[in-house]
Amino acid sequence: MALLEDFSVGLFFWQLILFILLLFVLRKFAWKPILGAVEEREKSIEDSLASAEKARAEMELLQSNNERILAEARAERDTILKEAREIKDKMINDAKSEAGAQAEKIIANAKEQIQNEKMAAVTDLKNQVAEMSIEIAEMVLRRELDDKAKQGDLVKDQLDNFKLN
Repeated sequence: MALLEDFSVGLFFWQLILFILLLFVLRKFAWKPILGAVEEREKSIEDSLASAEKARAEMELLQSNNERILAEARAERDTILKEAREIKDKMINDAKSEAGAQAEKIIANAKEQIQNEKMAAVTDLKNQVAEMSIEIAEMVLRRELDDKAKQGDLVKDQLDNFKLN
């Protein structure tokens, strides 16, 4: 209240003039640069926010791409492992089949060799028996045919046994 008691119109007038002049000077020289700086700052903040949003969207896109690539890689890995198992099983089965065929071939060859050796042994035995029979027959004939009368009887019996046509 003490301010209202000391009120002077002249002082008020000059203060009002100075205030208006100050506003005019501020508007002329400082207001535009201040507002420009504020607008520029506001624009840079908006650009930063837009860049951050764009970067976030790109990161989400990259993350979804990474997850998709990982899923594809896992699926491809599973496919490769499945194919490798199938190839392994096929190779094992082929090897078993080939080993079985070779075993059968070896067994067949062994049986054939055994049969051939058996026949060779039987033939050899027959030859030995024939040789021994001939030797025994020769020995018997020599003893029997020492006598001329026995030789004549033997020839006569043989001729009787042969029938002439």
